[in-house]
Amino acid sequence: MRRPPDTTSPIRPRLPSPVRDVADPWLADRGVELRLKRDDLIHPLVPGNKWRKLTPNLRAAVEQGHTRLLTFGGAYSNHIRAVAAAGAAYGLSTVGVIRGDELADAPRNWSLARAEAHGMELAFVTRSVYRETLRGLGEDDPGPLRALEERWGRAYVLLEGGTNVLAARGAAELVAELPDLGRGPGDVVCCAVGTGGTLAGIAAALPAGVRAVGFAVLKGAEGYLEREVAALHERGWGRAFGNWRIEHGYHGGGYGRVPAELEAFAAEFEARHGVRLERRYVAKLLWGVYGLVERGELAPGSRVTAVVTGPPDP
Repeated sequence: MRRPPDTTSPIRPRLPSPVRDVADPWLADRGVELRLKRDDLIHPLVPGNKWRKLTPNLRAAVEQGHTRLLTFGGAYSNHIRAVAAAGAAYGLSTVGVIRGDELADAPRNWSLARAEAHGMELAFVTRSVYRETLRGLGEDDPGPLRALEERWGRAYVLLEGGTNVLAARGAAELVAELPDLGRGPGDVVCCAVGTGGTLAGIAAALPAGVRAVGFAVLKGAEGYLEREVAALHERGWGRAFGNWRIEHGYHGGGYGRVPAELEAFAAEFEARHGVRLERRYVAKLLWGVYGLVERGELAPGSRVTAVVTGPPDP
């Protein structure tokens, strides 16, 4: 379904993002179709699920009278860069709390340098302080938020990855852009899972008979990510959904880890299909899809839509 241009946003997205079939003889021999939902092409600075998750939050921030965004991420966080760019477009100042105080005096990597170029103030904290702050913000105690505002002033706070109910609802909108979804019993929509917001939104919006499979990019997150997705469903839709699951076997050793086997898969996919792959999320997603086909868990007759949530690193 083609939606009208978003004229309320200073960011002009490319919507709907393209859906492209992947002609792969190996998959065809196993009776599986693959298509890519190219959300990485939505916007060069705020691509993919970042645009979908951030836009409703940015509107809420402006409506509530905020002038500052404050968020959290690691040294190569896609979310940090996207918040910096989107905040600048909306005329909002931005603060990024970065995991790892050893980075404060180190030369900026390309990702953090790009965030600073969009005006983001970076604050580097120890990993223990980072974890404690995020844990506190997830509870009912107002103390952690008050402490942040004492340092940076009143701010609209986005948690790591930007995931909340508004973000999940934004991610849900991509389902309406998938043609012929639910035409048969074999439709599956797949995405990478970092914080669970994109998977939660997709699962909530799927028509009857369509399943969602998320591929965790974090090691040791069994149970935790499932609880996060279920909590988003309860808070955002007031109900549980039984049409999704998370596969934990393709994280490659942990967030940011790209083992040789994954790199070889990604390089071969790029060479065969002419699509460059971001390694921390998208490559793991597709690695997992092919793995499930090989294991017979995506049976003949399956049509897989894999959501390409972001572009490769420069």
